[in-house]
Formats: sequence, C-alpha cells, structure tokens
Amino acid sequence: MVGAYARPVENHSVPHSTPRTAAFFDLDKTVIAKSSTLTFSKSFYQGGLINRRAVLRTAYAQFVFLAGGADHDQMERMREYLSSLCRGWDVAQVREIVAETLHDLIDPIIYDEAASLIEEHHAAGRDVVIVSTSGAEVVGPIGELLGADRVVATRMVVGADGRFTGEVEYYAYGPTKAEAVRELAASEGYDLERCYAYSDSATDVPMLSAVGYPFAVNPDRALRREAVARGWPVLSFNRPVPLKQRLPALPSRPALAAMAAVGAAMATATLVWYASRRKSTKVRLGGIGRKRDTARNARV
Repeated sequence: MVGAYARPVENHSVPHSTPRTAAFFDLDKTVIAKSSTLTFSKSFYQGGLINRRAVLRTAYAQFVFLAGGADHDQMERMREYLSSLCRGWDVAQVREIVAETLHDLIDPIIYDEAASLIEEHHAAGRDVVIVSTSGAEVVGPIGELLGADRVVATRMVVGADGRFTGEVEYYAYGPTKAEAVRELAASEGYDLERCYAYSDSATDVPMLSAVGYPFAVNPDRALRREAVARGWPVLSFNRPVPLKQRLPALPSRPALAAMAAVGAAMATATLVWYASRRKSTKVRLGGIGRKRDTARNARV
C-alpha cells in the first residue's frame, strides 16, 4: 500500500459485549488538503479581524505548511504567532465567520479518499474522532461537516468579555494528542489495539503509536522514514472533491437505524398482508370446493 491509496478498513464482526473501537484522524493534510486555520485568513480579513500584512504572512505560512517544511520549531513559532494574532478577537464573530464560509472554503478541499474512509469506519461500527492542532472554533464545525462523532482541538482562553486573551488553555499537539486518545479510550471504552489512526506529520507519531492500526497519510519526510522503519502503511490522498460532487455517501448511523426500522415495519406489513391474503384465498378455495362437492352430490 506504500505510495498509493488503499482501503485499510476491516469490518471486524464482534459481539456487542466487546470493547468499542474508533478511527482517529488528524485534520490538516490528512482529511483536508490545507491548513484549516490558515484557510480562513481571507475571511477573517474581510471580517476586520486581521490586516493585509497578516493575510500575507498567513499565506506564506500556508505555503511552508503545504511544502512539508514545517518542523517542530516552525510549528511552535506558528502557534505563538496565531495566539498573539487572535488576541482580542470576539469569539462569537469568529464562529459566525466560520459558519458563513465553511462550505465555500472547506468543502472543496476535503479529500475524497478521507471522506470514503470516514464512511467506511462508520459503516463498520466505529466512532470517528478528529484530532487537530487547529482551534476548536474551526475544528468543531469541520468535524460536524464531516460527520465526525467527536473532535479534539486546541482551545484558547476566552475572557469575561467574550474575547480571546491570547493564552492557550489546551494545546492539541504531539504527545498531547496521544494523551487525548488514551483518555477517550478510557472514558468511551475503546480498545486501542483495534483502533485506527491517520496523520501526515511526524509530530503525530505518539498518536499513531497508541493504536493497533496506524497509517501515514501524505507523510512528511520524517514520518515517511518512521513509517518505513515501523512497517506502517503509507497512503496517498490526492483527490480533493466537494462532498456534494461525490457519489452518494453511505447514510449516517441514525439514518441507517431509521431505514432499518422502516424496512422492518414494511416487512412485517408485507407478511401480515401475505398471511391474510393466503387465509382469504384458502377460505375462497374452501368455499368453491364445498360448492363443487354439493353440485357433484346433487348430480349423483
């Protein structure tokens, strides 16, 4: 599977009494083709949250990120820059901007291969969890768009005035992601040996190492070396396709349950109809038989 897209999802048939399972997805360059936070920079500029200079700087940061050259130190500098940049932003306005531009900006850059994997994991009965370093105000709506069951994301401190203070309350990065995965496994009953994880970055090696089925997706050089050394499959996602242009997706689990209930009701109604029709036919045929016997006896 090295260097090519593969379908690594197995539908393990297990009794309901066994532990649950999940698939953990990094977001940027794993599920979507760009940095989720930096993608909204133009919208934040149009909303008056940042100036033109900040737009150019985030565009450069996006270029470095996509080129695969953002190592640990650069990611830390990017975190510090974004933290200081968002200081004083009104949280309600940020959420409003994200909600208004989500489909225009994020929908077209979702990897078709990733969306298919999410559907397949849901169909196999697994929870889907997005684990991202980007902020919760961005990751939450994207997770909802993707149909994820849960999201783990960086959280900024919000002051009493409803604005970001510039301080980080929780940083979902590196080993912290692995800790979050283990905490979720403990609280939700996931069997990590039967869980899946996907990421593009070497900084997520701790998260990938925490599960039984790790996959490197569009890996940076360091993660590719690590994947080869550990025997992890390497997947290549390269088809960003808007969700509305994809083939009809598998229904969500609530939809599948509803369809199953409707199907069961229809099957029951059909059986009742068939049984009553068969009984009615027997009655009619019995009546016809009796009439024939009466006529035969009369002739005799």
